[in-house]
Amino acid sequence: MFELPEFVNLARQMNAALLGKTIGRGCLGNSPHKFVWYNRSPEEFAQLIAGKVVGAARAQGKWLFLPLQPGYVLLFGECGGWVSFHPAGSELPKTYHLFLAFEDGSALTAMTQMWGAYELYVEGEEQERQYVKGMRPTPLADEFTLDYFNALVDGLLAEKKKRSAKGLLTQEQLIPGLGNAIAQDILLRARLHPRHDLAALYPEQRQELYRAIVDTVQEAIAGGGRNDEQDLYGRPGGYVRVMDKDAAGRPCPVCATTIVKIQYLGGACYFCPGCQT
Repeated sequence: MFELPEFVNLARQMNAALLGKTIGRGCLGNSPHKFVWYNRSPEEFAQLIAGKVVGAARAQGKWLFLPLQPGYVLLFGECGGWVSFHPAGSELPKTYHLFLAFEDGSALTAMTQMWGAYELYVEGEEQERQYVKGMRPTPLADEFTLDYFNALVDGLLAEKKKRSAKGLLTQEQLIPGLGNAIAQDILLRARLHPRHDLAALYPEQRQELYRAIVDTVQEAIAGGGRNDEQDLYGRPGGYVRVMDKDAAGRPCPVCATTIVKIQYLGGACYFCPGCQT
């Protein structure tokens, strides 16, 4: 699944490849998938986007906003799979969940593996979409300061619900754009066990966790996203996770203790019993 680093990279690549292009035609998927969400009928979508000009894409959390001017925004949300640019003359995929053909002969397609949304909104109405409306600051936002982070944690503790370090990173989009994949490396960098109780964090540990979030996200973006996801041209990202699906049984790069795997909060967790206490 794309997380914040992958969507930031895709938005940058779209702005280099698509900005100013005019859509000749477009259509929704030709491969049924019960976990791909649309908000328009195929006929309505095709009619509305014809002749629209691509504006500047931007990423926010696990969402990508692509203006189609005048007057509309195409929303890519919570996606896993491929978003691909095809230069003029390229062979196009036979199946897709989104297809845009541009007047210069190039095209954009999207294909979803697990779930995702491809939704077309009148400009401004996308801000009312569930999970977009009221989105908290992401780790790239100017507002995402240590003071903000401490206030976020304090607010969660005031709810009197038990929260863990992994829960902070992966549940309810408390920190938008993070998911189970990148959370593993954040927790290793912060030296925190996935089950570590937020209420038990010392001020120094809070600061370490904050820095681990910001630094890991920025490092993943600099690498072009994770190496188990593809960019707009089908190339894997350059950020290689330490705590990936093959981590269990390998030595920790920090202390050489064997990394172990557990199931926690609906997904696999990889951690070092030596570093992450």
